[in-house]
Amino acid sequence: MSQNSQIKKNISLSNETVRELINKSQSGDEKARDEIVEHNTRLVWSVVQRFLNRGYEPDDLFQIGCIGLIKSIDKFDLSYEVRFSTYAVPMIIGEIQRFIRDDGSLKVSRSLKELNNKIRIKKDELTKQLGESPSISMLSKEMNIPKEDIILALEANQQPHSIHETVYENEGDPITLMDQIADQNTEWFDHIALKEAVRHLNERERLIVYLRYYKDQTQSEVAERLSISQVQVSRLEKNILNHLKEYLNQ
Repeated sequence: MSQNSQIKKNISLSNETVRELINKSQSGDEKARDEIVEHNTRLVWSVVQRFLNRGYEPDDLFQIGCIGLIKSIDKFDLSYEVRFSTYAVPMIIGEIQRFIRDDGSLKVSRSLKELNNKIRIKKDELTKQLGESPSISMLSKEMNIPKEDIILALEANQQPHSIHETVYENEGDPITLMDQIADQNTEWFDHIALKEAVRHLNERERLIVYLRYYKDQTQSEVAERLSISQVQVSRLEKNILNHLKEYLNQ
């Protein structure tokens, strides 16, 4: 089925209706599950857009995303007052990322590979001069390249991290990024509202959101990337989440 025909079938359902359908689906009603899937194809396609530069066919990624959507229907806990989309998006992302990871290395364009090599050479030069690894801002200034392009090129040759991978352990219990998002109890993936909220953050805060929640990096990895401590990243992330919650709750 084509993307256009899928999207045409999207009709807005109330949160109450969605929860009723999920309850029926989890009780074995396949028609209810099919209805939820049919009315959430737009959500799947919105996630697929993030992975279109990986060298895979959109329809293939859509099918994988639908598997994640179905898993989220089966596992959604109705006892929590959380929107279904808030829970479903991380599941869809995780399913697509696992598919890409298991399928082998990401397909990276020649231009990105060439830029990545140039950045690595410049990074080595600056490291020798400064005695420490240069920040993204310094690389951007030295090479006259936007920070976003620097980040994209550096990330292009790295394997993606699943949202279900362990970030750290709390007294022996593994904590995943998905757990962290759920603990915040925010509508992070209400795409339009979130996009508007993120615009109100400053440049460094937006970069932290990008690295933590779109590139699935740990706080330690972000700290190293920004040349600050993990404690600073943790403090900044907490402030960012509070700012976004305040904005989304207005």
